[in-house]
Amino acid sequence: MDKWECPCGYVYDPAEGDLEHGVNPGTAWDDVPGDWVCPKCGAEKEYFEKVGE
Repeated sequence: MDKWECPCGYVYDPAEGDLEHGVNPGTAWDDVPGDWVCPKCGAEKEYFEKVGE
């Protein structure tokens, strides 16, 4: 699955998810809730860019 990077440098890895914010490991980017934000800087999903697997 593709990883997604925030402008701040945080990388969302679907294999890891974001348990602290309710996103289970194995959750594809398209299945991450629309109101989820970067746990590091608070940026919204729309600002993330695909960085590949």
